[in-house]
Amino acid sequence: MTSFPFALYDAFSARAFGGSQAAVIIDAAPIDRTRRHAIAREIGMPATAFVEEIGADWIVAQFMSTVMELPMCGHGTICLFTHLLESGLVSLDETDSCSFELRLPKSSARVELSRRGDNRIQVMLDIRAPTFETAPPHTEALLTLLGLDSGALDTTLPLETARGDFIHLVVPIAGLAAMRAIKPDFDGMVEFCNAHGIETIAAFCREVENPENTIHVRDFCPAVGVSESAAAGTTNAALTSYLLRHAMLPAGKSVVSLNAEQGLELGRPSSIRSIVTPGDGGIARLQVGGVATRVFDGQVYL
Repeated sequence: MTSFPFALYDAFSARAFGGSQAAVIIDAAPIDRTRRHAIAREIGMPATAFVEEIGADWIVAQFMSTVMELPMCGHGTICLFTHLLESGLVSLDETDSCSFELRLPKSSARVELSRRGDNRIQVMLDIRAPTFETAPPHTEALLTLLGLDSGALDTTLPLETARGDFIHLVVPIAGLAAMRAIKPDFDGMVEFCNAHGIETIAAFCREVENPENTIHVRDFCPAVGVSESAAAGTTNAALTSYLLRHAMLPAGKSVVSLNAEQGLELGRPSSIRSIVTPGDGGIARLQVGGVATRVFDGQVYL
């Protein structure tokens, strides 16, 4: 019997039992794809990160959900790098920061680590800026899936599809009351998403519970293995891009940052930070991140 080090973290949360969960398995190169799928299903978390190799300034890894390989995973990345740092497998430099290239099977991305004033490690992931297109005319079906009526939509903003590492249907909601009233039909969402080439339904509103935040988010992802995500980095990066696209962020700044709140309806409050650098009428750089908190660790036995 062979064992592999294992840890479970809560991402986008400075305390245990908040945010979105991801498992991290170190020294995973000998584990083949079939067993990785089986391990991810057995663990049952929204994401499991398999770390294959660690270099001086690069990491080779793969993310799995319970149903598929994930091309990128914001919350999994935060958990992965927090674990590597806490385990002494990587370290910060004399400026209390460092950066790595995250190498995944189908893409790569830059990841920056830094120590915050409260001594927590902030992990920021570079995300490929999404492209947008008008959402197909399926508003009535969508409202039925969310258990809402037409008055729940924020009609000052359009429904759009954001295509990046994932494909998100961006749904602007009128306010917190409507967000709390959502009664999702998850089985129907899977059929809807598969029929329309969508992976998550990203509902948001500009009314927030915490005045330090900019948006309130609910992200429904049953088509990729998570009924509702308590915190989703790639989704929030897409929403930040959407807000910039529709002039809903401060203009005239070289760098714009915002905080999103998510997971409150699930009892798993999350704080997701996005940083966007506008450029040439679009986005020059897009980052998303936060902190992660260790909850369990041990061994996976095969």
